[in-house]
Amino acid sequence: MDAAPEIRPDDPTSADVAPLLERHLRMMWDTSPPESVHALDAGELAQPGVQFFTLRAGGQVLGMGAVKQLSGPEGEIKSMHILAEARGRGLARAMVDHLIGVARAAGWERLNLETGTEPAFAPARALYARAGFVECGPFEDYVLDPNSMFMTLAL
Repeated sequence: MDAAPEIRPDDPTSADVAPLLERHLRMMWDTSPPESVHALDAGELAQPGVQFFTLRAGGQVLGMGAVKQLSGPEGEIKSMHILAEARGRGLARAMVDHLIGVARAAGWERLNLETGTEPAFAPARALYARAGFVECGPFEDYVLDPNSMFMTLAL
């Protein structure tokens, strides 16, 4: 029997997280024009104000996600990714629900995200919509970009 998935705080600079983060960043750079890539690297994910989590089963890293404190009582989902070979098991929804819970526990009033408009991001956009996120305008330092969709969830 497979081990039950576990979401836990983690170090984005650890060696066992690196392959997943590299796949995530490669997808971002391969899918979007450079000026539209807003993904954070391991060092940026390890900065104060960012809470980073992995989703593991049997010790294997299957997914990751982070929330970043923004100015004011709100945050942003960053670096949400589930391995392609682990998808279809509800793991992405489990990670999104976990990140929403972290944001609520922090007392934030709103959780935002930026994702791509390209076809490769359609599953992510659908996942966020099912979790209650709705389209919004750019937030924080983002600007209007035809390659970006901005979404928000009132907490």
